[in-house]
Amino acid sequence: MQASAGRPMPRVSDRGAARWIRLAWQLRVPICGALLTGVMVVAALGAPYLAPHDPLQQEITARLRPPAWMEGGSPTHLLGTDALGRDLLSRIVYGARVSLTAGVLAVVVSGIIGVGLGLLGGYFGGRADAVVNGAVSIMMAFPFMLLALTAIAVAGPSFRNIVIVLGVTTWPIYTRVVRAETLVIREREFVLAARALGGGAGRIMLRHILPNLASTLLVLGSLEVARMIILESFLSFLGLGVPPPTPSWGGMLGEGRIHMLSKWWIATFPGLAIFLATLGITFVGDGLRDLLDPRLKDSLLGREAAGQG
Repeated sequence: MQASAGRPMPRVSDRGAARWIRLAWQLRVPICGALLTGVMVVAALGAPYLAPHDPLQQEITARLRPPAWMEGGSPTHLLGTDALGRDLLSRIVYGARVSLTAGVLAVVVSGIIGVGLGLLGGYFGGRADAVVNGAVSIMMAFPFMLLALTAIAVAGPSFRNIVIVLGVTTWPIYTRVVRAETLVIREREFVLAARALGGGAGRIMLRHILPNLASTLLVLGSLEVARMIILESFLSFLGLGVPPPTPSWGGMLGEGRIHMLSKWWIATFPGLAIFLATLGITFVGDGLRDLLDPRLKDSLLGREAAGQG
């Protein structure tokens, strides 16, 4: 087929580039989220190389120094210093390690507990399901702060304890989702066939049911990481998280609250780091939901096909 007079036929490479541009525009939210999350992960992994100063080094003569672009600021401390003269940028970079690691580990702990109980309750039903539902109801009704305060008061504030507290108190959301999905999947033909061939309950749950929950758990887990970061920061803000002088975003917020009106940067920049980290992870979770949900994926592909037409 020849191009019409005066209109050159577009090249295949041009159509391919336009297709990728349209797809990137449709996925702009998860792409921005992935970029934000990537920056935070790189900062956490490369903290010893990216931080301009030792985050624990105190310099009393430079205490409460404003950011470099303000009057009295210094290029040596781009984001200023805290009440002990410690570099805020370095502490934020190192604080990414604590917040991101605590969020991921807490999700792993809560996911293992919640997925295991959800599989047991949804697959076996009956008395096992009643016990699981009762445990979920109790945990959902129990105040999170009361449980966290009690656990930290008994065990003491530490990184390990904060991960355990977050993991043990947030598993019901996984249990409810996995139980509901398992109730449906256990009646499907491939599960009935595996049961007829003599497959054990453990093998069926791990080899047949759990893989079909992977996309749901991936989306739920990514969104829960953002929530765990906020909860860890909240507990650290109250003094129940990682003890000082280890830098953590929530702890830095707590240290800066007494200077909030006069030295705004001490609390503002850690709060901004929490906001950007959770926003990026949430955007990634929304993007995964769109890509892994067949209905949303078909809608996305339909819009792309319409754009090509």
